[in-house]
Amino acid sequence: MTHLETGACAGLLTFVFGYGGMWLQKLLPEAHMTSGARDMIGAVMSLIALFLALVLGTLVGSAYGFYATQKGNVEDMAADAIQVDMGLTAFGAGGQPMRLGVRGAIEQSYKAIWVDRRIPLAADISGLAKTFEKLNADIAGLTADTPDQKAAQPVLQASLHAFEKTRLRIALQMTSPISWPLIIVVVSWAVLLFAGYGALAQLNTTAVIATLIGAFTVGSAVFLILELNHPFTGIFRIPVSAIKQTLEALGG
Repeated sequence: MTHLETGACAGLLTFVFGYGGMWLQKLLPEAHMTSGARDMIGAVMSLIALFLALVLGTLVGSAYGFYATQKGNVEDMAADAIQVDMGLTAFGAGGQPMRLGVRGAIEQSYKAIWVDRRIPLAADISGLAKTFEKLNADIAGLTADTPDQKAAQPVLQASLHAFEKTRLRIALQMTSPISWPLIIVVVSWAVLLFAGYGALAQLNTTAVIATLIGAFTVGSAVFLILELNHPFTGIFRIPVSAIKQTLEALGG
């Protein structure tokens, strides 16, 4: 099920329960809808509305924060790759194989995410670790003879470690970005909230339209949470411009 379909299902479920609550209000005996009972229902609905607003807002903010973090990770990875390439330039032909290896790692990420539209899952971790292990060994084997090479070596090592760490972090953070039990709880609160408010309202066009608008809001919020927690797929995909510029800077 796509994120759009999941959000639509959440919105539809919310609307159905809200509409059902209005029908329930018509079916309940008058004794069940006294002023005291209505006050109790209103108080409970206010409590649910408070928790729903807090948690739903937090989830949307957290999802956007995750999106921004991954976008920053991509930019950091690109900048570190350029730093590594600049450091390897000082070693001339001896550093050329490593430069090609760094560019290959960037190309692999570009092809997997923006061309093949695959998510960088944890399955990539073992392959990345082996690639980085070889790259570390090759760079550690470089001999710094000239002053330029000696000056470049500390920066090269620091940039290489930062590049590898960021690339691995991107993959690890994408293994489980969504807490589905939490999403289910939030949607359940929304369903109960609309059912309760529906039980307090009379079934008419205005109430139905208001319920429809509220259901759309809940569904779109769930859609935003899911989309922003998958920043390498879908509508809000992280821009590819940083990676393309990096590949150009690396010589291709």
